[in-house]
This record gives sequence, structure tokens and C-alpha cells, in this order.
Amino acid sequence: MVGEKAISKAVIKRLPRYYRYLSELMDSGVERISSGELSGRMHVTASQIRQDLNNFGGFGQQGYGYNVQYLYEEIGKILGLDKRHNMIIIGAGNLGQALANYENFEARGFVTKAIFDKNPELSGKKVRDIQVYKMEELEGFLANNEIEIAALAIPKTGAIVVAQRLVNCGIKAIWNFAHTDLNLPKDVMVENVHLSESLMRLSYNINRHEMEQSVK
Repeated sequence: MVGEKAISKAVIKRLPRYYRYLSELMDSGVERISSGELSGRMHVTASQIRQDLNNFGGFGQQGYGYNVQYLYEEIGKILGLDKRHNMIIIGAGNLGQALANYENFEARGFVTKAIFDKNPELSGKKVRDIQVYKMEELEGFLANNEIEIAALAIPKTGAIVVAQRLVNCGIKAIWNFAHTDLNLPKDVMVENVHLSESLMRLSYNINRHEMEQSVK
């Protein structure tokens, strides 16, 4: 049963990929798929796929494979996508507005209820019908609304202070786009998204590829 044993971070990291590929299979009209066929699409070994899914009960049948829609729905439940998650965004700059404008979050159950920014000129404005509030209104808003997730789309200089304010208000999940590590209590879940680090990894791979090509 899920929860009775620790699931590795690597497995958890792959679950959204399974979910995305299964969604594409459903859109293509595929009703069932074997671990071998799924392996060819995802570039993950068939044994790894079976191993990953066995952490949650398996879901497959010998000689049949996986029912695509059933597996999609079950992984959605494991990821908590069968529930609604209210969230706020801190920072109404380009990144904050981009997050607010991405409607697919709502399709997955992540509903942005408000945006907060320190610039008083932005107060009262809306991004896709989502109102921008002053930072001074943060504590009052959180006290009167059931918010589960806060996205930090602000420079690192203010991120640590704002994160602590969020924790003091009872927020237990932070989606951190600020380029800094947050030293928060262990019961606060932080998902760091460092865009520049992703670009650096891409740059490394380009550099390595060019070096390999030059020695051929």
C-alpha cells in the first residue's frame, strides 16, 4: 500500500512523465500498451517502468499490458491531481504573469486565487481575471482563504523573508522560482525551479556535443 514504504525521488520525478505520455496516448486513441511499447516512447527501460509502477500496485496484467485510461487515472490520483489545489503567486512581473496566464494549471486542478506584488501601482489590476493585491494584504488574504501552495516568482533578495511570512501563515508547499535556497522547517515542502541552472545544463550538453564532434 502506498505510504507504507518510502518512494525514491527518482520514481516520483518520473511519474509526471508517465502521466503526460499516457495523456498523449489517450489523445491518439490508444487503449492499452505494454511496458515495452511505453519504454520505446519514454526512453526508460521496460523493467524500470514495471519497477516504478509496482511501487504503487503494478496496474498491469500479464499478456495484456496496461489499460491506458485506467493507468492515467490512477497515476493522477497518486499525484493528487484528482483534487483541487488553491494557490497564490508572489510577484506580478513577467514570470508571475506567465504562470497566471497558463490555463493548463487549472485543468490539472491548480487554481490561482490571487497574485501579490510589492509595487502599489499594480494593486487592483488583473491578470486573466486573477486580481493583484498589495504585499501588505498577504496575511489577511491567507487567513480568509484556503490556500495550499504559494509560487515565489520574485528576486532572491526578498524571497527568504517572504517565504518565512508564508510559513508563518501556515503555507506548507512552496513552488520556488527565486534563485536561492530556502531554509525552512522540515514539514514545509519546497519545489525549486532554477531556470538558469536548466539553461546551464543545456549549455553543458551543447559544449560536450561540439567537443565529441570535433574529435571525429
